[in-house]
Amino acid sequence: MIANNYITPFLEYLLLEKGYSRHTITAYKTDLIAFKDFCEVVYEQDSLVGINYAQVRSWVVSLVDADISNNTVNRKVSSLKSFYKFLQKTGQIEINPLAKHKALKVPKKVQVPFTSKEINQVILNINKNKDFDSIRNKLLVELLYSTGIRRAELINIKESDVNKANSTIKVLGKRNKERFVPILTSVLSTLDEYLLLRNKNQSDSEFLLITSKGNKIYETLVYRIINSYFSQVSSKVKKSPHILRHSFATHLLNEGADLNSVKELLGHSSLASTQVYTHNSLDAIKKVYNQAHPRSKKK
Repeated sequence: MIANNYITPFLEYLLLEKGYSRHTITAYKTDLIAFKDFCEVVYEQDSLVGINYAQVRSWVVSLVDADISNNTVNRKVSSLKSFYKFLQKTGQIEINPLAKHKALKVPKKVQVPFTSKEINQVILNINKNKDFDSIRNKLLVELLYSTGIRRAELINIKESDVNKANSTIKVLGKRNKERFVPILTSVLSTLDEYLLLRNKNQSDSEFLLITSKGNKIYETLVYRIINSYFSQVSSKVKKSPHILRHSFATHLLNEGADLNSVKELLGHSSLASTQVYTHNSLDAIKKVYNQAHPRSKKK
């Protein structure tokens, strides 16, 4: 059996049983084929069954030598690890050759959230115009910041997912997990304003956020919108939709929100993922502590 015959059922397993997105599955496929090609060229081995850790390690070394970042190398190795777990689970192999592999060290990147002032300024700037794109962009910014949803989740919201009576939106998260997130009254007001203009476009799209031509918005458009508006008010290096999600979580934690509640709002499966956002909130916690503790040396 050739190597690709092992890869195909693995990818089908990720799609049908694990509920991974097609974008993620494409990344897995690319990583596995790259490793297969490496083994064919270097070891003259055309099957991924029978691979040992030394061969995996030499591939990792070749990636590092090619100046590929440790973060990217770790992601590629993670694809291999999942693949061999699948082969082990289906009885194709007895031992996972990556069972004891340790990920390469990567420097921790501190993502700086937008300030409330910067976000408010962006909304004020958008308010200067009342055309379709401006109102849609305002709703887009407000939804990302007030709910903390991911860019992919935002794009896939359908008009029927919005429940104005309950002030909630149904969101389809990673691995097809549904959750309901609350929306603020101010956002509902923008939503009503947007829907009036949207209905004039007479679009047949079932999705909430559309282009002026009536088509579903897409990832690069969302990025361009966020980057463009926030470049006018912020000097931060990274200005992306994810930083708005980061701002949402950080600002909630700064105001005393419970970590478990923020976890549920973000759609995380574990607290470990949510704790990434606690870094920036620590400064606010220290400030409150120093101001409130009786033994603090307040000026």
